[in-house]
Amino acid sequence: MSKSSRIVRTLGLAFLGGAGMAAGTTMNSAFADDAKVSITFSGGHDIDQKDHGRPVVLIAAALGVKPEVFREAFSGVTPARNGKPTGEEARRNKDALMKVLKPHGITNDRLDEVSDYYRYQPQKGDLWKNTPAKAHAVVVDGKIKEIVVTEPGSGYSTPPTAIVKGMEKIPLKVSLKFGKDLKKNGSIGTIEVAKPEPAKAAK
Repeated sequence: MSKSSRIVRTLGLAFLGGAGMAAGTTMNSAFADDAKVSITFSGGHDIDQKDHGRPVVLIAAALGVKPEVFREAFSGVTPARNGKPTGEEARRNKDALMKVLKPHGITNDRLDEVSDYYRYQPQKGDLWKNTPAKAHAVVVDGKIKEIVVTEPGSGYSTPPTAIVKGMEKIPLKVSLKFGKDLKKNGSIGTIEVAKPEPAKAAK
């Protein structure tokens, strides 16, 4: 995806008008005219409890395997008692990883490259390498007509929360793209207005 890629989501009149208006699909009078309204992002760096602080979804995607494969590989690793493994412990752990990953075409050098890229110290408040996303909504006559992603970002392990300024009640759905390119891995794929959930039938 290019840096200035456009993601267009034209909203149907059925959603914007009538009952849809109650869901907050229109902006206040300050944005009555055509405008580019900024979208703010928050979060998007959650980690599954079973991954013990490792952004497995990103590491696995960069290696070209499913998260389950990397979790299996890491299950054979024995953490050092004092936090810093000896040379022998490091070799045993690397052998355990490569035993599972090598059949998938992953070399020792590639494993080191990816591991180093996503290495961080959460106890110091650090986060792995990432690039914040940037986007804006095109608002016409007080309604969202399209969403443009100007910078897809990278390093998101989970979809971030996206909000159009002044239209906080309108939920946006964000999808991510993962891949082997470290600088694009965990980037924004699409952003669209979330469809309202169908009303549950009364019992």
